Amino acid sequence: MQWILAILIVGAALGAWQLLDRGPLPDAKPGPPAAPDKLAASPAPEKAVWTGPSIEALAKHEFDGRDFAVGEALDRQSAYTRFSITYRSGALTISGIMNVPAGDGPFPVLILNHGYIDPAIYTNGRGLRREQDYLARQGFVVIHPDYRNHAQSSRVDDGELENRLGYVEDVINAVYAVRAAGLPYVDGGRIGMLGHSMGGGIAQTVAVAKPDLVRAIALYAPVSMDYRDSYFKYMAQDGERARRIVERYGPPEAGSPVWDAISPRTYVDRIAVPMILFQGTRDDSVPAEWSDRTAALLRERGKPIEYVVYPGEGHEFGPRWDDFMSRTADFFREHLAR
Repeated sequence: MQWILAILIVGAALGAWQLLDRGPLPDAKPGPPAAPDKLAASPAPEKAVWTGPSIEALAKHEFDGRDFAVGEALDRQSAYTRFSITYRSGALTISGIMNVPAGDGPFPVLILNHGYIDPAIYTNGRGLRREQDYLARQGFVVIHPDYRNHAQSSRVDDGELENRLGYVEDVINAVYAVRAAGLPYVDGGRIGMLGHSMGGGIAQTVAVAKPDLVRAIALYAPVSMDYRDSYFKYMAQDGERARRIVERYGPPEAGSPVWDAISPRTYVDRIAVPMILFQGTRDDSVPAEWSDRTAALLRERGKPIEYVVYPGEGHEFGPRWDDFMSRTADFFREHLAR
């Protein structure tokens, strides 16, 4: 009997130990399961916002073009006189030329934006010389800004994109400056703009940043409305320049807030003035496909655009140049009429 009693005592002890090892006994009525520890919810990633140079910043900028000064006469023709000019664009002085038709006026004004020419070799009024002459003979005051870092203009180096949008600022300030000058032969209420190549890109940017600045715009073999296209064609092949651009602004990818912010196509719905676009099919500097896309986009958005294609013409028109200029003058006469 004693050995049976010992076995019972040992069994009871082992059973108690197992219960202790399992933890406390559950309540007779089971409760809800314990809630798992909650992890702090991660905030949704915010879309990156670019606060650097942008078309939106230009649209909000208070422009102060002023101190338009007419310098010496550079050339006297029977139909017009060519003058050197300067004006203020923010803290900078911008040089340029102005052709003034013979007669009393006041005459409508055309701002001509030249294409890319290496600033190291650029000289006052260079580029679009034929167009300057033709349009002045048609009764337009022609103003050709040199842009910052060109000819006698102030020098500044704020960065690749800052400098390029700075050209736009200089062109906009040319309009404000000549209006403020009160020249008796200038009709400040009738101003149009023509841009060639890079200058066409400047005109496109003006059209979306300041939609009511001028009354009509002519685009002559303009660069793409998407700045990424210009990067890949003109900048990507220059390894060091491309590296600096990507390092500073990020890669030119689709959806990049930086490259969207500087591309006129992002803001195309703001365009409010009639445009005429001229493009040659054998242009080695500006692919004709760029102008095809620009014209298609403007038409899709219901913008007033006339698209003229010259088969076989290059970046600077040859055989069809007379037709180009005749159409351009007629376009501005129509839209700058009193």
